[in-house]
Amino acid sequence: MQRRTFLRTLTGAAASTALPSFAIGKPGKSANSKLNIAFIGSGGWIAQQPYNQGCSEENLVAFCDVDREHCAENLKSWRTTQPFFDDFRVMLDKMHKEIDAVVISTPDHTHFAATLAAMERGIHVFTQKPLAHNIWQCRTLVKAKERYKVVTQMGNQGHAGDGIRQSVEAYRAGVIGEVSEVFAHNSGPDMGGPHFANPSTMPPPSSPIKEGLAWDLWLGPAAKREFARDYHPLRWRSFYDFGSGMLGDWGCHTFDTPVWALDLDPPEAVECLERKPSLEGVIPAGSRIKYHFPANAKRGPVVLHWFDGPQDWSKVGRIDKFSVGHAAEHGRACWLVGSKGLLGCGTHAGAPFLLPEDLRGKWSAEPPAQTIPRVAGGPFREWLRAIKGEGPEPGSNFTYAAKLTEIVLLGVLAQRFHTRIEWDAKAGRITNHPELNAFVKEPVRAGWEYGEELWRG
Repeated sequence: MQRRTFLRTLTGAAASTALPSFAIGKPGKSANSKLNIAFIGSGGWIAQQPYNQGCSEENLVAFCDVDREHCAENLKSWRTTQPFFDDFRVMLDKMHKEIDAVVISTPDHTHFAATLAAMERGIHVFTQKPLAHNIWQCRTLVKAKERYKVVTQMGNQGHAGDGIRQSVEAYRAGVIGEVSEVFAHNSGPDMGGPHFANPSTMPPPSSPIKEGLAWDLWLGPAAKREFARDYHPLRWRSFYDFGSGMLGDWGCHTFDTPVWALDLDPPEAVECLERKPSLEGVIPAGSRIKYHFPANAKRGPVVLHWFDGPQDWSKVGRIDKFSVGHAAEHGRACWLVGSKGLLGCGTHAGAPFLLPEDLRGKWSAEPPAQTIPRVAGGPFREWLRAIKGEGPEPGSNFTYAAKLTEIVLLGVLAQRFHTRIEWDAKAGRITNHPELNAFVKEPVRAGWEYGEELWRG
Protein backbone atom coordinates (compact mmCIF):
# COMPACT_ATOMS: atom_id res chain seq x y z
CA MET A 1 0.00 0.00 0.00
CA GLN A 2 1.33 3.43 -0.91
CA ARG A 3 2.28 5.56 2.07
CA ARG A 4 -0.22 8.32 1.17
CA THR A 5 -3.02 5.75 0.72
CA PHE A 6 -2.19 4.35 4.16
CA LEU A 7 -2.52 7.81 5.66
CA ARG A 8 -5.91 8.31 3.99
CA THR A 9 -7.13 4.96 5.33
CA LEU A 10 -5.90 5.78 8.80
CA THR A 11 -7.55 9.21 8.67
CA GLY A 12 -10.97 7.63 8.24
CA ALA A 13 -10.80 6.63 11.87
CA ALA A 14 -9.30 9.91 13.05
CA ALA A 15 -12.55 11.84 12.91
CA SER A 16 -14.14 9.58 15.53
CA THR A 17 -11.25 7.83 17.29
CA ALA A 18 -8.02 9.19 18.71
CA LEU A 19 -5.27 6.63 18.07
CA PRO A 20 -2.29 6.47 20.44
CA SER A 21 0.48 6.97 17.88
CA PHE A 22 1.30 6.81 14.20
CA ALA A 23 3.87 4.40 12.76
CA ILE A 24 4.41 2.38 9.63
CA GLY A 25 6.06 -1.00 9.88
CA LYS A 26 7.39 -0.53 13.42
CA PRO A 27 5.94 -0.47 16.90
CA GLY A 28 5.80 3.01 18.47
CA LYS A 29 7.00 6.23 16.91
CA SER A 30 9.21 5.96 13.84
CA ALA A 31 10.90 8.11 11.25
CA ASN A 32 8.06 7.25 8.89
CA SER A 33 5.58 9.05 11.16
CA LYS A 34 6.63 12.34 9.60
CA LEU A 35 4.27 13.68 6.98
CA ASN A 36 5.36 14.88 3.55
CA ILE A 37 4.06 18.45 3.30
CA ALA A 38 3.96 20.84 0.35
CA PHE A 39 3.31 24.58 0.32
CA ILE A 40 1.20 26.40 -2.26
CA GLY A 41 1.99 30.05 -1.62
CA SER A 42 5.43 30.18 -0.02
CA GLY A 43 6.03 33.91 0.31
CA GLY A 44 5.40 36.51 3.00
CA TRP A 45 4.58 36.17 6.67
CA ILE A 46 1.42 34.14 6.02
CA ALA A 47 3.56 31.21 4.88
CA GLN A 48 5.74 31.52 7.98
CA GLN A 49 2.80 30.55 10.20
CA PRO A 50 2.65 26.86 9.26
CA TYR A 51 6.44 26.61 9.16
CA ASN A 52 6.84 28.08 12.64
CA GLN A 53 3.79 26.37 14.13
CA GLY A 54 4.49 22.71 13.54
CA CYS A 55 5.05 22.00 9.87
CA SER A 56 8.83 22.43 10.08
CA GLU A 57 8.87 19.27 12.22
CA GLU A 58 7.57 17.27 9.25
CA ASN A 59 9.17 16.55 5.85
CA LEU A 60 8.85 19.60 3.60
CA VAL A 61 8.95 18.09 0.13
CA ALA A 62 7.81 20.75 -2.37
CA PHE A 63 7.16 24.47 -2.67
CA CYS A 64 5.03 26.46 -5.09
CA ASP A 65 4.65 30.19 -5.62
CA VAL A 66 3.94 32.34 -8.66
CA ASP A 67 6.42 34.97 -7.41
CA ARG A 68 9.91 33.61 -6.90
CA GLU A 69 11.24 36.88 -5.53
CA HIS A 70 8.44 37.21 -2.98
CA CYS A 71 9.16 33.82 -1.41
CA ALA A 72 12.95 33.76 -1.83
CA GLU A 73 13.68 35.00 1.69
CA ASN A 74 11.45 32.37 3.29
CA LEU A 75 13.01 29.54 1.31
CA LYS A 76 16.47 30.81 2.19
CA SER A 77 15.72 30.98 5.92
CA TRP A 78 14.09 27.55 5.81
CA ARG A 79 17.27 26.21 4.14
CA THR A 80 15.27 24.11 1.74
CA THR A 81 16.57 22.57 -1.45
CA GLN A 82 13.32 20.79 -2.29
CA PRO A 83 11.64 21.13 -5.71
CA PHE A 84 10.09 24.52 -6.51
CA PHE A 85 7.18 25.13 -8.90
CA ASP A 86 5.31 28.20 -10.05
CA ASP A 87 2.18 26.22 -11.08
CA PHE A 88 0.50 24.11 -8.39
CA ARG A 89 -1.15 21.99 -11.06
CA VAL A 90 2.26 20.91 -12.35
CA MET A 91 3.48 20.24 -8.82
CA LEU A 92 0.48 18.07 -7.99
CA ASP A 93 0.65 16.19 -11.29
CA LYS A 94 4.32 15.37 -10.82
CA MET A 95 4.50 14.82 -7.06
CA HIS A 96 1.06 13.91 -5.73
CA LYS A 97 2.18 10.40 -4.82
CA GLU A 98 4.89 11.90 -2.61
CA ILE A 99 2.68 14.51 -0.88
CA ASP A 100 0.53 13.71 2.15
CA ALA A 101 -0.69 17.21 2.98
CA VAL A 102 -0.56 20.74 1.57
CA VAL A 103 -0.81 24.22 3.10
CA ILE A 104 -2.48 26.77 0.79
CA SER A 105 -1.66 30.45 1.38
CA THR A 106 -2.61 32.14 -1.88
CA PRO A 107 -4.91 35.13 -2.58
CA ASP A 108 -8.59 34.38 -1.99
CA HIS A 109 -9.53 33.91 -5.65
CA THR A 110 -7.19 30.90 -6.06
CA HIS A 111 -8.00 29.14 -2.76
CA PHE A 112 -10.67 26.95 -4.31
CA ALA A 113 -8.81 25.65 -7.36
CA ALA A 114 -5.67 24.79 -5.39
CA THR A 115 -7.62 23.21 -2.53
CA LEU A 116 -9.87 21.06 -4.70
CA ALA A 117 -6.99 19.96 -6.94
CA ALA A 118 -5.20 18.62 -3.85
CA MET A 119 -8.31 16.97 -2.39
CA GLU A 120 -9.02 15.17 -5.67
CA ARG A 121 -5.63 13.49 -5.29
CA GLY A 122 -6.34 12.38 -1.72
CA ILE A 123 -4.12 15.05 -0.17
CA HIS A 124 -5.04 16.60 3.19
CA VAL A 125 -5.51 20.39 3.04
CA PHE A 126 -5.01 23.42 5.26
CA THR A 127 -6.41 26.51 3.49
CA GLN A 128 -6.10 30.05 4.79
CA LYS A 129 -9.24 32.10 5.44
CA PRO A 130 -11.61 32.91 3.88
CA LEU A 131 -12.13 29.37 2.67
CA ALA A 132 -13.11 30.40 -0.87
CA HIS A 133 -14.03 33.40 -2.99
CA ASN A 134 -17.71 32.61 -3.56
CA ILE A 135 -20.48 30.62 -1.93
CA TRP A 136 -20.69 27.90 -4.60
CA GLN A 137 -17.01 27.17 -4.04
CA CYS A 138 -17.56 26.86 -0.27
CA ARG A 139 -20.38 24.38 -0.75
CA THR A 140 -18.40 22.44 -3.33
CA LEU A 141 -15.49 22.01 -0.89
CA VAL A 142 -17.93 20.47 1.61
CA LYS A 143 -18.94 17.97 -1.06
CA ALA A 144 -15.28 17.27 -1.75
CA LYS A 145 -14.61 16.69 1.94
CA GLU A 146 -17.42 14.14 2.03
CA ARG A 147 -16.20 12.36 -1.10
CA TYR A 148 -12.44 12.29 -0.64
CA LYS A 149 -12.32 11.76 3.15
CA VAL A 150 -9.26 13.94 3.67
CA VAL A 151 -8.52 15.99 6.81
CA THR A 152 -9.40 19.64 6.29
CA GLN A 153 -8.75 22.86 8.20
CA MET A 154 -9.29 26.57 7.53
CA GLY A 155 -6.80 29.05 8.95
CA ASN A 156 -8.93 31.07 11.38
CA GLN A 157 -6.49 30.24 14.16
CA GLY A 158 -8.60 31.54 17.06
CA HIS A 159 -10.89 28.54 16.63
CA ALA A 160 -8.14 26.34 18.08
CA GLY A 161 -7.64 28.54 21.15
CA ASP A 162 -8.83 28.26 24.74
CA GLY A 163 -10.43 31.72 24.67
CA ILE A 164 -13.17 30.93 22.18
CA ARG A 165 -13.95 27.76 24.11
CA GLN A 166 -14.39 29.76 27.30
CA SER A 167 -16.77 32.12 25.48
CA VAL A 168 -18.87 29.30 24.02
CA GLU A 169 -19.00 27.51 27.37
CA ALA A 170 -20.05 30.73 29.13
CA TYR A 171 -22.90 31.29 26.67
CA ARG A 172 -24.05 27.67 26.79
CA ALA A 173 -24.07 27.79 30.59
CA GLY A 174 -26.45 30.75 30.48
CA VAL A 175 -23.98 33.21 32.02
CA ILE A 176 -25.12 36.17 29.86
CA GLY A 177 -28.67 34.92 29.25
CA GLU A 178 -30.51 34.96 25.92
CA VAL A 179 -28.63 36.67 23.07
CA SER A 180 -30.56 38.50 20.36
CA GLU A 181 -27.95 40.98 19.13
CA VAL A 182 -24.25 40.90 18.22
CA PHE A 183 -21.90 43.79 17.37
CA ALA A 184 -18.65 43.21 15.49
CA HIS A 185 -16.22 45.70 13.98
CA ASN A 186 -12.76 46.45 12.66
CA SER A 187 -11.20 49.88 12.21
CA GLY A 188 -9.59 49.07 8.85
CA PRO A 189 -8.99 49.14 5.96
CA ASP A 190 -6.12 51.59 5.66
CA MET A 191 -6.55 52.30 1.96
CA GLY A 192 -3.12 53.87 1.71
CA GLY A 193 -1.31 51.21 3.71
CA PRO A 194 0.73 48.19 2.63
CA HIS A 195 -2.23 45.77 2.45
CA PHE A 196 -5.02 47.81 0.83
CA ALA A 197 -4.91 49.81 -2.40
CA ASN A 198 -6.67 53.06 -3.26
CA PRO A 199 -6.16 53.21 -7.04
CA SER A 200 -6.58 56.46 -8.95
CA THR A 201 -8.51 54.72 -11.72
CA MET A 202 -10.18 51.42 -12.28
CA PRO A 203 -8.60 49.32 -13.64
CA PRO A 204 -5.53 50.66 -11.87
CA PRO A 205 -2.56 51.94 -13.90
CA SER A 206 -0.67 49.07 -15.51
CA SER A 207 2.99 48.38 -14.83
CA PRO A 208 5.68 46.17 -16.35
CA ILE A 209 5.40 42.65 -14.91
CA LYS A 210 7.89 42.38 -12.09
CA GLU A 211 10.79 39.98 -12.51
CA GLY A 212 10.10 36.45 -11.34
CA LEU A 213 6.30 36.83 -11.36
CA ALA A 214 4.15 34.43 -13.41
CA TRP A 215 1.32 36.92 -13.80
CA ASP A 216 -1.05 34.68 -15.76
CA LEU A 217 -0.76 32.02 -13.05
CA TRP A 218 -1.37 34.66 -10.37
CA LEU A 219 -4.62 35.55 -12.13
CA GLY A 220 -5.64 31.89 -12.22
CA PRO A 221 -9.41 31.66 -12.75
CA ALA A 222 -9.91 35.46 -12.87
CA ALA A 223 -10.39 37.29 -16.18
CA LYS A 224 -7.24 38.44 -17.95
CA ARG A 225 -6.00 41.97 -17.33
CA GLU A 226 -2.80 43.96 -17.31
CA PHE A 227 -0.45 43.67 -14.33
CA ALA A 228 -0.66 46.54 -11.83
CA ARG A 229 1.37 47.05 -8.67
CA ASP A 230 -1.89 47.90 -6.90
CA TYR A 231 -2.75 44.18 -7.19
CA HIS A 232 0.46 42.47 -6.14
CA PRO A 233 2.05 42.01 -3.75
CA LEU A 234 -0.32 42.19 -0.76
CA ARG A 235 -2.87 44.77 -1.94
CA TRP A 236 -5.21 42.42 -3.84
CA ARG A 237 -7.69 42.37 -0.90
CA SER A 238 -9.03 45.75 -2.04
CA PHE A 239 -10.39 44.32 -5.30
CA TYR A 240 -13.57 42.24 -5.27
CA ASP A 241 -12.28 40.12 -8.16
CA PHE A 242 -9.45 38.80 -5.97
CA GLY A 243 -10.26 39.48 -2.31
CA SER A 244 -13.15 40.26 0.02
CA GLY A 245 -12.06 43.39 1.84
CA MET A 246 -12.24 43.67 5.62
CA LEU A 247 -15.02 41.11 5.92
CA GLY A 248 -12.93 38.51 4.11
CA ASP A 249 -9.78 39.50 5.96
CA TRP A 250 -11.24 39.62 9.48
CA GLY A 251 -14.79 38.28 9.41
CA CYS A 252 -13.72 34.63 9.62
CA HIS A 253 -11.87 35.54 12.83
CA THR A 254 -14.28 37.98 14.46
CA PHE A 255 -17.53 36.18 13.60
CA ASP A 256 -16.16 32.86 14.84
CA THR A 257 -17.31 33.26 18.45
CA PRO A 258 -20.96 34.16 17.71
CA VAL A 259 -21.26 31.63 14.88
CA TRP A 260 -20.02 28.81 17.13
CA ALA A 261 -21.71 29.91 20.36
CA LEU A 262 -25.10 30.79 18.87
CA ASP A 263 -25.01 28.03 16.23
CA LEU A 264 -25.65 30.55 13.45
CA ASP A 265 -26.60 29.09 10.10
CA PRO A 266 -26.55 31.36 7.03
CA PRO A 267 -28.84 34.40 7.45
CA GLU A 268 -32.17 34.95 5.78
CA ALA A 269 -31.27 38.54 4.91
CA VAL A 270 -28.23 40.85 4.90
CA GLU A 271 -28.39 44.58 4.26
CA CYS A 272 -25.77 47.22 3.68
CA LEU A 273 -26.93 50.25 5.64
CA GLU A 274 -24.04 52.50 4.66
CA ARG A 275 -20.82 52.37 2.65
CA LYS A 276 -18.18 54.91 1.78
CA PRO A 277 -17.89 55.68 -1.97
CA SER A 278 -15.41 53.70 -4.02
CA LEU A 279 -14.44 52.99 -7.59
CA GLU A 280 -16.33 50.13 -9.23
CA GLY A 281 -14.83 46.81 -8.17
CA VAL A 282 -12.95 48.31 -5.20
CA ILE A 283 -13.91 47.92 -1.55
CA PRO A 284 -15.02 51.01 0.41
CA ALA A 285 -13.00 52.60 3.22
CA GLY A 286 -15.90 51.88 5.57
CA SER A 287 -19.35 50.30 5.75
CA ARG A 288 -22.17 49.14 8.02
CA ILE A 289 -23.76 45.73 7.45
CA LYS A 290 -26.76 44.19 9.24
CA TYR A 291 -27.36 40.41 9.27
CA HIS A 292 -30.70 38.80 10.13
CA PHE A 293 -30.48 35.21 11.41
CA PRO A 294 -33.67 33.19 11.95
CA ALA A 295 -34.53 31.49 15.22
CA ASN A 296 -33.64 27.85 15.73
CA ALA A 297 -34.61 25.19 18.28
CA LYS A 298 -32.19 26.57 20.89
CA ARG A 299 -32.67 30.37 20.62
CA GLY A 300 -34.66 33.19 19.12
CA PRO A 301 -33.71 35.32 16.09
CA VAL A 302 -30.38 37.14 16.13
CA VAL A 303 -29.29 40.40 14.52
CA LEU A 304 -25.55 40.84 13.87
CA HIS A 305 -24.12 44.29 13.12
CA TRP A 306 -20.77 44.65 11.31
CA PHE A 307 -18.86 47.91 11.08
CA ASP A 308 -15.60 48.51 9.22
CA GLY A 309 -13.64 51.72 8.78
CA PRO A 310 -13.93 54.86 10.92
CA GLN A 311 -17.30 55.27 12.62
CA ASP A 312 -19.03 57.92 14.70
CA TRP A 313 -19.74 55.67 17.67
CA SER A 314 -22.03 58.29 19.23
CA LYS A 315 -24.45 57.55 16.38
CA VAL A 316 -23.82 53.91 15.45
CA GLY A 317 -23.10 50.67 17.29
CA ARG A 318 -25.15 51.72 20.30
CA ILE A 319 -25.49 49.16 23.10
CA ASP A 320 -26.33 51.45 26.07
CA LYS A 321 -26.65 48.72 28.67
CA PHE A 322 -24.49 46.86 31.15
CA SER A 323 -22.06 49.81 31.39
CA VAL A 324 -21.23 49.81 27.65
CA GLY A 325 -22.28 52.66 25.41
CA HIS A 326 -21.23 51.33 22.04
CA ALA A 327 -19.51 48.54 20.14
CA ALA A 328 -15.99 49.99 20.30
CA GLU A 329 -15.79 50.35 24.09
CA HIS A 330 -13.22 48.41 26.13
CA GLY A 331 -11.25 47.53 22.99
CA ARG A 332 -13.43 44.54 22.09
CA ALA A 333 -13.98 43.60 18.45
CA CYS A 334 -17.18 41.64 19.09
CA TRP A 335 -19.93 41.86 21.70
CA LEU A 336 -22.66 39.29 22.33
CA VAL A 337 -25.53 41.17 23.99
CA GLY A 338 -27.43 38.96 26.40
CA SER A 339 -30.39 39.51 28.70
CA LYS A 340 -28.12 39.22 31.78
CA GLY A 341 -24.89 40.75 30.49
CA LEU A 342 -22.39 41.18 27.69
CA LEU A 343 -19.63 38.91 26.43
CA GLY A 344 -16.86 40.57 24.45
CA CYS A 345 -13.89 39.10 22.58
CA GLY A 346 -11.06 40.23 20.31
CA THR A 347 -10.48 40.20 16.56
CA HIS A 348 -9.22 36.57 16.67
CA ALA A 349 -11.95 35.39 19.08
CA GLY A 350 -9.74 35.25 22.18
CA ALA A 351 -10.57 35.18 25.89
CA PRO A 352 -14.01 36.48 26.92
CA PHE A 353 -14.55 39.78 28.74
CA LEU A 354 -17.82 39.91 30.67
CA LEU A 355 -19.88 42.88 31.88
CA PRO A 356 -21.26 44.09 34.22
CA GLU A 357 -18.39 43.76 36.67
CA ASP A 358 -20.28 41.66 39.22
CA LEU A 359 -21.10 39.15 36.47
CA ARG A 360 -17.44 39.07 35.40
CA GLY A 361 -16.35 38.52 39.00
CA LYS A 362 -18.78 35.65 39.45
CA TRP A 363 -17.69 34.06 36.17
CA SER A 364 -14.01 34.39 37.14
CA ALA A 365 -14.59 32.84 40.55
CA GLU A 366 -16.80 30.01 39.28
CA PRO A 367 -16.21 29.49 35.55
CA PRO A 368 -18.44 26.98 33.75
CA ALA A 369 -17.19 23.42 33.32
CA GLN A 370 -14.88 22.79 30.39
CA THR A 371 -17.21 20.86 28.11
CA ILE A 372 -15.26 21.49 24.87
CA PRO A 373 -11.95 19.61 24.43
CA ARG A 374 -8.88 21.85 24.29
CA VAL A 375 -6.40 21.99 21.42
CA ALA A 376 -2.67 21.72 22.16
CA GLY A 377 -0.17 23.49 19.92
CA GLY A 378 -2.47 25.53 17.68
CA PRO A 379 -4.36 24.90 14.43
CA PHE A 380 -1.51 23.35 12.43
CA ARG A 381 -0.68 20.82 15.13
CA GLU A 382 -4.40 20.05 15.46
CA TRP A 383 -4.55 19.35 11.72
CA LEU A 384 -1.34 17.28 11.65
CA ARG A 385 -2.42 15.16 14.62
CA ALA A 386 -5.72 14.40 12.93
CA ILE A 387 -3.92 13.31 9.74
CA LYS A 388 -1.72 10.95 11.76
CA GLY A 389 -4.72 9.55 13.64
CA GLU A 390 -3.54 11.01 16.95
CA GLY A 391 -6.48 13.34 17.45
CA PRO A 392 -10.04 14.18 16.39
CA GLU A 393 -11.16 16.10 13.33
CA PRO A 394 -10.05 19.77 13.44
CA GLY A 395 -12.64 22.22 14.72
CA SER A 396 -12.46 24.53 11.70
CA ASN A 397 -12.87 21.67 9.24
CA PHE A 398 -14.52 22.55 5.97
CA THR A 399 -18.05 21.69 7.13
CA TYR A 400 -17.82 24.43 9.78
CA ALA A 401 -15.52 26.72 7.79
CA ALA A 402 -17.77 26.74 4.71
CA LYS A 403 -20.75 27.87 6.77
CA LEU A 404 -18.73 30.61 8.47
CA THR A 405 -17.30 31.79 5.14
CA GLU A 406 -20.73 31.77 3.49
CA ILE A 407 -21.97 34.16 6.18
CA VAL A 408 -18.99 36.44 5.54
CA LEU A 409 -19.41 36.37 1.75
CA LEU A 410 -23.09 37.30 1.92
CA GLY A 411 -22.03 40.45 3.75
CA VAL A 412 -19.42 41.09 1.07
CA LEU A 413 -22.09 40.94 -1.65
CA ALA A 414 -24.42 43.29 0.27
CA GLN A 415 -21.52 45.71 0.73
CA ARG A 416 -20.33 45.47 -2.86
CA PHE A 417 -23.73 46.40 -4.30
CA HIS A 418 -24.94 48.54 -1.37
CA THR A 419 -28.18 46.65 -1.11
CA ARG A 420 -30.31 44.24 0.87
CA ILE A 421 -29.90 40.58 -0.01
CA GLU A 422 -32.60 38.03 0.78
CA TRP A 423 -31.04 34.59 0.91
CA ASP A 424 -32.64 31.18 0.34
CA ALA A 425 -29.99 29.06 2.06
CA LYS A 426 -31.55 25.75 1.08
CA ALA A 427 -31.53 26.61 -2.63
CA GLY A 428 -28.33 28.64 -2.39
CA ARG A 429 -29.90 31.60 -4.19
CA ILE A 430 -30.51 35.32 -3.77
CA THR A 431 -34.26 35.79 -4.22
CA ASN A 432 -34.75 39.58 -4.37
CA HIS A 433 -31.88 40.39 -6.77
CA PRO A 434 -31.57 37.32 -9.03
CA GLU A 435 -28.96 39.09 -11.16
CA LEU A 436 -26.54 38.88 -8.21
CA ASN A 437 -26.57 35.08 -8.33
CA ALA A 438 -23.84 35.48 -10.96
CA PHE A 439 -21.57 36.28 -8.00
CA VAL A 440 -22.72 33.30 -5.92
CA LYS A 441 -20.99 31.20 -8.57
CA GLU A 442 -18.56 33.34 -10.50
CA PRO A 443 -17.46 32.60 -14.08
CA VAL A 444 -13.90 31.31 -14.51
CA ARG A 445 -11.39 31.24 -17.34
CA ALA A 446 -11.06 28.16 -19.52
CA GLY A 447 -8.88 25.55 -17.86
CA TRP A 448 -9.99 26.51 -14.33
CA GLU A 449 -13.40 24.81 -14.25
CA TYR A 450 -12.94 22.89 -11.00
CA GLY A 451 -15.79 21.26 -9.10
CA GLU A 452 -18.44 20.75 -11.76
CA GLU A 453 -18.11 16.97 -11.65
CA LEU A 454 -18.88 16.91 -7.91
CA TRP A 455 -22.31 18.45 -8.52
CA ARG A 456 -23.06 16.24 -11.52
CA GLY A 457 -22.18 13.21 -9.41
